[in-house]
Amino acid sequence: MKVTVHSVHFDADKDLVTFVQDKVSKLEQFYDGIIGSEVFLRLDNSSTNENKVAEVKMLAPGKELFAKKQCKSFEEAADLAVEAIRRQIKKHKEKMA
Repeated sequence: MKVTVHSVHFDADKDLVTFVQDKVSKLEQFYDGIIGSEVFLRLDNSSTNENKVAEVKMLAPGKELFAKKQCKSFEEAADLAVEAIRRQIKKHKEKMA
């Protein structure tokens, strides 16, 4: 599966990109029909400290899964978004069976 990470209006460091790619790649163990995924990391211009947003878009045959989470850190936001996608994959597989 190809994982593309986009950092919007800032340059993400290599460690963050690697962390996100590893997290998203682990979703393949739940469903091997995943075609590819895109992750968008961006800073929300709100006054709160929970201004890091991670959006995960995953393509599967006949289905596009999407999750968006906003947290204090990109790692936490990516973690929660990947978990939401994992739940969506589980539901998708149950419907197919």
